[in-house]
Amino acid sequence: MWDIFFERFWQKKRTVGFPDAFPSLPPRFRGRPFIDAARCLGAAGEGCTACLAVCPTGAISLEREGPALDMGMCIFCGDCAKVCPKEALVFTTDWRLSSTRREALIIRPSAYVDPALTSEGKNAHAPQHGAVTQSLPEDGRRSFLLPELPVDCFGERIFARSFRLRQVTAAGCGACEADLNVLSTVVFDIGRFGMDFVASPRHADGLVLTGPVPRNMREALLKCRIAMPAPKPVIAVGACAISGGLFKTPPGAVGGGQLAEGAEPHVPVDLFIPGCPPHPYTSLDGLLRFMGLTVGKP
Repeated sequence: MWDIFFERFWQKKRTVGFPDAFPSLPPRFRGRPFIDAARCLGAAGEGCTACLAVCPTGAISLEREGPALDMGMCIFCGDCAKVCPKEALVFTTDWRLSSTRREALIIRPSAYVDPALTSEGKNAHAPQHGAVTQSLPEDGRRSFLLPELPVDCFGERIFARSFRLRQVTAAGCGACEADLNVLSTVVFDIGRFGMDFVASPRHADGLVLTGPVPRNMREALLKCRIAMPAPKPVIAVGACAISGGLFKTPPGAVGGGQLAEGAEPHVPVDLFIPGCPPHPYTSLDGLLRFMGLTVGKP
């Protein structure tokens, strides 16, 4: 016992400083995608479809203004960035992906901003790619809340400081489930924010869904949500829960209603956390903003 005590003493504090301190993520981390409108051949009308051809989930579509990448379908494999002839499509190190609106998960070509020419470039905690300076927080804690998650948001009005979650695995592979489990460890310690995972839906404030929701799991999902007290918001975590991911019903498939389509055909979703799986920082950031907690004052 004393060996454990002294080892823990020498380890000191292990809980991350987020959200007071921004996380330090490795350069190879694939976060929020960015499409440079000035370099994209598809946006220039030259008919380039290299990224569309390699996407395994069909997350990229060609619109009038160029390619559009749906983070709700993306598994962040990076194949599209590898084949882009002009390196117009990149995955930045921005971990902030969550949204209360499905439409907000779609990335379209936009202008590149050089961080050296902006005030954000002086921020030591800014993501390494200047491509996402438009999503960086400005001075002031509340500005960390993105437009789709307003200050007076649903979570702040309903739950105040407590948010108990019931996690439902609807045929998930285990990756999203594992990274959600990490949130309860000493490293992230979501209990300090009043959040926790509970065993019974009757004790839960919200439902966290992972997996593509195939036919055999739909009844269990619906029964779990019915057992929860109102307002029972649903949080879809991962590409499978948002859109079906790799298991999404293919266009024109026979008996499409029996195949996996994610959460929304069966239950309404109040918060989308994309990724395959989402990084724990992505999930924690989305949950905190959904609750309306001021960043820097957990």
